[in-house]
Amino acid sequence: MEKLEFDCAALEAVLFAAGEPMEGDRLAEALGIPSYDLPPLANQLARMYEESGSALQLLSLGGSYQLTTRAEYADAVKAALEIRKNTPLSNAAMETLTVIAYNQPVTKGFVERVRGVDSGSVVNTLVERGLVEEAGRIEVPGRPLAYRTTSHFLRCFGLTSLADLPPLPNSEDADLFAVKPEADDILPEDAELETDYEDDPTETIEDSES
Repeated sequence: MEKLEFDCAALEAVLFAAGEPMEGDRLAEALGIPSYDLPPLANQLARMYEESGSALQLLSLGGSYQLTTRAEYADAVKAALEIRKNTPLSNAAMETLTVIAYNQPVTKGFVERVRGVDSGSVVNTLVERGLVEEAGRIEVPGRPLAYRTTSHFLRCFGLTSLADLPPLPNSEDADLFAVKPEADDILPEDAELETDYEDDPTETIEDSES
């Protein structure tokens, strides 16, 4: 496989795994390429999807990129997600929800350090089901998102407020959260959710070239 083909495939893999917009500089760093090489690489991936008739598309979000499905498949995707919403939470989801509920607001990085495994997709599932929501971006390099539980979470678990959360059963369970916070885990009290794009957040690569 030629380097250009490998880098294009690597870009696709990173964006697929991320499941959310990623800043261009972070993508270039992850791929080990100069930042100025990223736009033509993204253009090639976008053309590949377009020419093959793929259900996927690459969005340009004001300096960030996101891999999404095309609008014409929205009904099928929605139906599949509705079925998924009606399924019970997995053990991994319950564990992740517990970590967030007792430590919120926290980043995905914090959750992963507590659980010891990648938790990005699990957090995304909790967001899709309305149990968790974005709580803002932390002003540190990379500007990671923080997450907190929602009012839907309270209703689902019969709680009036977070103060009604039951205490952890014993000291051993309390040690589950004995993870020293890092800089990107600390969310300022006055932090607000910020986006990295202006006006139209759904501009496709092809649209931006026309």
